[in-house]
Amino acid sequence: MSGIEILLVDDHPIVREGYHRLLERQPEFHVCAEADDAQQAYRAYKEHHPNVVVMDLALPGASGLEAVRHIRLWDKNAKILVFSMHQGAAFALKAFEAGASGYITKSSSPKELVGAVKTIAAGGRFLSEDISRAIAVDRLAGPERAIDQLGPRETEILRLLASGLASEAIAELLNLSPKTVRNHHYAIKSKIGAQNDAHLVWLAVGAGLVNIDDARFDAQAS
Repeated sequence: MSGIEILLVDDHPIVREGYHRLLERQPEFHVCAEADDAQQAYRAYKEHHPNVVVMDLALPGASGLEAVRHIRLWDKNAKILVFSMHQGAAFALKAFEAGASGYITKSSSPKELVGAVKTIAAGGRFLSEDISRAIAVDRLAGPERAIDQLGPRETEILRLLASGLASEAIAELLNLSPKTVRNHHYAIKSKIGAQNDAHLVWLAVGAGLVNIDDARFDAQAS
């Protein structure tokens, strides 16, 4: 491949600038566009058709998980590398379910990031060493977890519910009707065996979808 066009998605301008410079040190890399939220990422992808998307998960509003899912619905051949602070297996597995081609953490070395982009651009898949270990430990730990019953969109809705967003706010973020969000809410509780909404939030925290300090539930969401 003569050149690799990259869409860089991260909501922190200073962080994004640092990775922009790092990536463009490689003569074959060119950051053709940047975005700081899921909607901008989707629009930028449609406009620029990059070879690889480097996607953070922790975006304002809808997460990078939703952006991955949305881009892949539009282009089933999209090549997306998730580059995230999340070091647990749960987010990595859901990212792959949504259509990501690779997952590395922000504690990875610059060399590993560059290698991941090259591998994915060439059609391969890539996992950083820490995520490979986390997934191996998770798979060997015993029976399937409740969160494994959910698809990527359900996982995103659970994350937003556990973060305290009401149905109307979630509906606006994900381009759904409030009724659809409420139906998902009910289905999620049923699938993962949540006895009530407090239990639902507790399960989301346990799966690493939200931090305990950020977890809360807005009664209006039900």
